[in-house]
Amino acid sequence: MTIFVSVIEKHPFQPFLPDGARILFLGSFPPQPHRWCMPFYYPNWINDFWRIMGLIHFGDKEHFCVPEEKRFDEALIRQFCADAGLAFYDTACEVRRLKDNASDAFLEVITPTDIPALLARIPECHTLVTTGEKASSIVAETFGCPIPPVGEYIDIGPLRFYRMPSTSRAYPLPLEKKAEAYRKLFK
Repeated sequence: MTIFVSVIEKHPFQPFLPDGARILFLGSFPPQPHRWCMPFYYPNWINDFWRIMGLIHFGDKEHFCVPEEKRFDEALIRQFCADAGLAFYDTACEVRRLKDNASDAFLEVITPTDIPALLARIPECHTLVTTGEKASSIVAETFGCPIPPVGEYIDIGPLRFYRMPSTSRAYPLPLEKKAEAYRKLFK
């Protein structure tokens, strides 16, 4: 029998805030390091975020995948994000996992992210995007606004706040349907 000991984890990545960033993606918190295939956002090989971006921007869900390896091309991803004005962080700086998995349902947020401070560092940002229920709840609480329906947005002052479907494969929506929802961000 394995015993899981819950400890407070600090966010392992610095915010990725390239000059001229216009869209800020906010997830909840990265999975445990043993699930990473790279030390960057959406690092889990079985998460579909980078496949969705490849499908939308290059017509190829494998665009950011390293051929014949179960990992993403971190350098290619970083360059694409910088060129496209995409920023990344998460809505929690510190969490406690209540179970030994990556599920948002079992994440206790200890220290939420200061989202207005992040936005102050990327003044050209006009769009916040959350990629799951917990992240959406934290943004709504931060700005005192409702949570948009999945795939939709609301305006909060000068910002557009999109709630996108989770990119986890546990979220019951085919990759192509998820890509359809995310495509709205780039029109």
